[in-house]
Formats: sequence, structure tokens, C-alpha cells
Amino acid sequence: MEYVLENECLRLTVSSHGAEPISVIVKKTGEECLWGGDPAVWGRHAPILFPYTGKLPGGVLTVDGKSYPGGQHGFARDMEHTLAEHTEERLILELHSTEETLAKFPFPFLLRSTFTLEGNTVHHMLTVENSGKEKLQFGIGYHPAFVCPFDSNHDTEDYEFRFDQTESPLVIDARPNGLLSGQSYYLGSNLDRIPLTDRLFENDSYCMVNLKSSTLGIYEKDSNRSVVCRIQGYPYTLIWSQRTEKIRFVCIEPWHSLTGAEGGSSEWSHRPAAAILAPGEAFSTTLSTAFNR
Repeated sequence: MEYVLENECLRLTVSSHGAEPISVIVKKTGEECLWGGDPAVWGRHAPILFPYTGKLPGGVLTVDGKSYPGGQHGFARDMEHTLAEHTEERLILELHSTEETLAKFPFPFLLRSTFTLEGNTVHHMLTVENSGKEKLQFGIGYHPAFVCPFDSNHDTEDYEFRFDQTESPLVIDARPNGLLSGQSYYLGSNLDRIPLTDRLFENDSYCMVNLKSSTLGIYEKDSNRSVVCRIQGYPYTLIWSQRTEKIRFVCIEPWHSLTGAEGGSSEWSHRPAAAILAPGEAFSTTLSTAFNR
């Protein structure tokens, strides 16, 4: 099922499958800002990552001696979420733990996605509640993909990522298998922007740690057009695009947790978490994205 939320500036469409935004249209211009999910390139739009981000060492997590198989970025993005509220002001979708989820992740939970619009900004709040009787440990993050170039009159080199402060981004290395290698390096020194090129992501994503900036956006150099994500409060921010001859989209991904480590333990209690909740406790985080046209 698809649900629409709109105001004077934007028209947001969200699928109940994964509680995934699948379209953001700027009403003034008719421009589509989210990647269309072409399966020949990358078949997603803006998935949510839960109950972990990235990969599991050995493809499993282990709890109390029992192993549970798992794929990349958890399972919330691949499940049907139920409608809890749909008004002119907001949309709420929920994923409750079930026998199916407990076979992959042996902890009861409630995951709630709340969408609201404010002018040209989409707010997507994720809330996790511990509905069980034991502590709940989890990871969580966002993975939105934005159309880039914005139109057929521009090319890849007409764009750049911009921070709102001077940064020397420290990157935690996860090459070549998407698991932490134990290495880190600086993406640059004392910079406020990263030029976009078709080869920027030929070695996959960049996971930047503890940025000072409040925002990170993709900007068109010769205009005022941009897509800007508020990353304040996120310990990890990734940029990524699928490796193709020409860039088709870019992702800005604020995460509260990391991928697993190469050769690391599969024991769930050993994995760094976004939060560890006592029974009845809740955790919330919000990604706010401004579409400037």
C-alpha cells in the first residue's frame, strides 16, 4: 500500500513495504527528488536500517549460544509495516515483532516511522520501543537515495557534497567486503566540500565519524538547488552511490551504529549498539531532509 502526505511545497509518497519513502516531488517544479529504484542499478529508494546497520560477521548473530542468519542492514526494510495513523499532518507506520522476526532477531520490539512535512522539509522520525521483558540492543540508520544529476542539463561534475563547517573527515574503512577492516584514513583535510565525480565511489562508501557539521547536502554548483540532510547528533554519516559508469543517484546516510568487523565476533552482546533499552523504554531519532528548488 502507498500513502501520500503533502503540503504547499512537497508531495511525499511512502510504501507500507519497509515504511520506505519512494517519491518526493517538489510541487512548484514537478521535480522528482528520490531515486526511482531501477533494479538494474539499485532497486531501493530510501530504506530504513534496523535492527542493525551494515553486515553481520559470518552472516549470523548469536544470542545465548544460538545463531540467527541475517542479511545486510537488517530486515525492517523488507517487511510489511502496518498503518497506525494517516492524517493531513502526519503518517505513522509500525512494525511489530512477530514469529517471523523472532526467528531472525530474538527480541520483541516495536518500530514506528512517523512522517511529517514542514515547508520544503521531510521529517522522518524512527522510534524503537522495547516490548519485551529483557533488554533490547539494536542498531539503526537511514539510507535515502537522491536523484543526481537533478536534470539532463547537468553532469556529475556539476555537483558537490557540502558540510556547514570545515571538516577533516575521518573514514572508518570497510573495504573490500563491507565489514570493518580495523583501518581508518582521512578523506581530506580542512575542507567544506567534496567534489562529486563518477569515480568517487569506485571503492564503495565512505563512513565518516563524529563530524562537527549540523548538515551535509548535495549541491548543484551553478544554482541554488540542493538536497540537505540534518546529520547533527549522528556519530556516523555515510555517502555512497552504486558503482556505475555515470552517477545516477547519491546517498547521504546518517547512522547510529556501525557494520560488523571482519573476523569479528557474531555474539550480539559484543556488537556496538545505537541503544540498549530496558523493558518499556523507547529510543527516537529523526532525519530531516530539505529539498531546495
